[in-house]
Amino acid sequence: MTNQTRSYFTEEHEIFRKSVRSFVEKELYPHQQEWEKSRSVPKEIFKKLGEQGFLGITLPEKYGGSGCDYWYKVAFAEEMTHCRMNGFTMDVMVHTDMTTPVINRLGTEAQKEEVLIPAIKGEKICALGITEPGGGSDVAHLRTTARKDGDDYIINGAKTFITNGSRADYILLAVRTGPPVTAETFQSAHTGVSFIIFPTHNEKGEKTPGFSVGRKLEKMGNHSSDTAELSFQDCRIPTKYLLGEENKGFYYVMNNFQGERLIASIMACAGMKLMLEDSIKYGRERQAFGKPIITFQVWRHRLAQLFTELEAAQELTYRACDLFNRDIPCVKEISMAKLLTSELVNKVAAECVQLHGGYGYIEEYDICRVYRDVRLLTIGAGTSEIMREIIAKETGL
Repeated sequence: MTNQTRSYFTEEHEIFRKSVRSFVEKELYPHQQEWEKSRSVPKEIFKKLGEQGFLGITLPEKYGGSGCDYWYKVAFAEEMTHCRMNGFTMDVMVHTDMTTPVINRLGTEAQKEEVLIPAIKGEKICALGITEPGGGSDVAHLRTTARKDGDDYIINGAKTFITNGSRADYILLAVRTGPPVTAETFQSAHTGVSFIIFPTHNEKGEKTPGFSVGRKLEKMGNHSSDTAELSFQDCRIPTKYLLGEENKGFYYVMNNFQGERLIASIMACAGMKLMLEDSIKYGRERQAFGKPIITFQVWRHRLAQLFTELEAAQELTYRACDLFNRDIPCVKEISMAKLLTSELVNKVAAECVQLHGGYGYIEEYDICRVYRDVRLLTIGAGTSEIMREIIAKETGL
């Protein structure tokens, strides 16, 4: 299953793909063991990505982007999986697919000048601040508040599971600007949510008063990813940082989820392909009862089944990418792709660990780390349960 056989990619896309692969092999992959163990990736890597033009692939040239179509982004995401650090790729995709496109779409020229241009260069890092303690997928009823006081918002609340949280320069923060959530306002709570670009430091480089990083979270997997708890206590932010219209934030968040879920599906498919390639290589080398274990019918049949399911998942994902690239509504297709790929990648990881036997349980083997990393995919960007609910709605159920 090669990308060259798929009509979505042109020769120019493949040339770009090779440049990404070269960067990954030289600048990222050699450090994967070190950065996984240290549970952090140097901030300077974002600048290197920016210098290569990888942080603004689909963004306008006016702000330093490349203005390319979405298939360049697909190629980039697929090649980034070769760094073998799911956590770090998640950090990058939050920056490139979940924050900067929103600023480009909704931001004022002043906001783009201050935030978008340096973000594309990799000089500033962005985070998405939506999830709250006890909140999960229930975006409509978030409780972090932003109260107007003259020309400022005063922000109070907490966020958790925030990727890039401890090192972000700007956070796209979902806040409640409408009435507090009560029994009377529960049904209409989604109309009181807004998006604010929250600067974590002022122009002098001093931390914004009242803002603090509670702790960097220790996770099951994705160790190279920076994931943190954030606290906001009477943080005073100028109203010029309001992104889009006040009280329209819920709709912005829901729309933004589409790009987030799609990029997760793309990377899940690329990750499955890598896992299967690794497992075939291992299966040809590992001998049992006098022959390579890959020659046993049980493993040939299991892998044949996985390749078949991956092919179907890949085509569904590319179908969603095609619609997304042409700006055609595709909530149903993206939700289906997210559900299918996130469930399947966990199945593939489990089977590949089993094929590796005891070595699949050893940290020095990539499959051991991937097995832990991919568990997040049925949870993040909308759980499988939420995906099924959206699909049911979109199909008239």
